[in-house]
Amino acid sequence: MTDDDRRDDLIAALRAADAVRFGEFELSHGGTSDYYVDKYLFETDPDCLTRIADAFAGRLADTDAKLAGVALGAVPLVAVTAAELGRPYVIARKRAKEYGTGNRIEGRLEAGEEVVVLEDIATTGQSAVDAVEALREAGATVNRVLVVVDREEGAAELLADHDVELEALLTASELLADRDA
Repeated sequence: MTDDDRRDDLIAALRAADAVRFGEFELSHGGTSDYYVDKYLFETDPDCLTRIADAFAGRLADTDAKLAGVALGAVPLVAVTAAELGRPYVIARKRAKEYGTGNRIEGRLEAGEEVVVLEDIATTGQSAVDAVEALREAGATVNRVLVVVDREEGAAELLADHDVELEALLTASELLADRDA
């Protein structure tokens, strides 16, 4: 299956899961939008998860890098993708836990390991940058973030400022094209 076929199938699956909504929505960074991509609807839908894992696995075929998911949203995505690829993964938290081990990175990570970060939706890119910085502080090499949807609101530029490439399965432009489709 080509990337174009995967993209079209994923758009159809997100729409079928009712994960793309229109109206007035407040976003996590405080801005507003006339559309919303409900990650919890697509991350709890087995068809969407399967398609996302397949698409991410296709994009990761060129590397044997460890995977990292940004807590909480990308944990289901990294788990299904890691299972698809038969690879271990780690979870990057926004901040260290205040109990238990107090880790910011959960799972096994060796200094010098190459890691690709998986994320659900990129708007400003700040949560992905935070994960990249946490992984780098733990000794990982991180140059790439894969995201399901890039809202095209500055994430690629912010990540580029941190020497990280943003690669999206879908852009907002692609997802919102032909709204009636």
